[in-house]
Amino acid sequence: MTRREWQRLRWGVFFISPWIIGFLAFTLYPIVASFVFSFTDFNAINFSPSWVGLDNYTSLLTDDNRFWVSLQNTLTYAGILIPVATIFNVFTAVLLNLDVRGRSVYRTIFFLPVLVPSVAAAMTWVWILNPDRGLINGLLSYVGIPGPLWLASPSTALLSLVLIAIWGGGQAIVIYLAGLQDIPRHLYEAAEIDGANAWNRAIHVTVPLLTPQVLFNVITLLIFSFQAFAEPFIMTGGGPADSTLLYALNLYQRAFQDLKMGYASAMAWILFLLILTLTLLVFRMAQRWVVYER
Repeated sequence: MTRREWQRLRWGVFFISPWIIGFLAFTLYPIVASFVFSFTDFNAINFSPSWVGLDNYTSLLTDDNRFWVSLQNTLTYAGILIPVATIFNVFTAVLLNLDVRGRSVYRTIFFLPVLVPSVAAAMTWVWILNPDRGLINGLLSYVGIPGPLWLASPSTALLSLVLIAIWGGGQAIVIYLAGLQDIPRHLYEAAEIDGANAWNRAIHVTVPLLTPQVLFNVITLLIFSFQAFAEPFIMTGGGPADSTLLYALNLYQRAFQDLKMGYASAMAWILFLLILTLTLLVFRMAQRWVVYER
């Protein structure tokens, strides 16, 4: 490199140094530290970690029943949320893509939940889903339908969290809208000339060419499902009867209530491996159904 190139490099490093320092201090160091702490018995009060090797991982996989309960709840949550939210968001995006009067207003309404802070949204939904004085059960009572217990029943609490997650899916709808508008119009015209009705055009044109957006949103929902924390923490605390004890909430309780930082670090790395494995599996399967050609 010439002297002038070295000077440019030094000035470039100087200007991006705040980001480099932030990355090293607040991203890279916590990642490395959590990996080391996962092999220790680390209490957050006395700050004297002692090496225990694989004991934390062994205890998680063999002795900790709450670990398996939280993992099962999270897998159930993801298994319901991903297909239901995908179908609902695609259907909503198709409707919002129609050339109707007031279309921009409808799009704004569906995107507004994204702008609501998660804590405020959770507190609002606690009132809406209240079995006695909630808005939904109040409306159901007017037509003579007894409302469910929602968050107060183990059979409906997890489904209530799924409902709230679907309600906040405006960002995915916008992505699907962008994908729909990117589909060439001449493909629909060619299909219509060949005699394809609206259903056939949707199945053979819209859905295949929307699969890249579906793949992106499925992976996003997968990661969100395993990291869901604010809603169960605020609304249910993991109850009733551990029915909404999701993985991230269990990790938080281990770290900041039981003060077992080493144990929680081991849980975090298991979570990382789970998300990585499932994401790679989705990418591998996507080669069979995602269409990138235009």
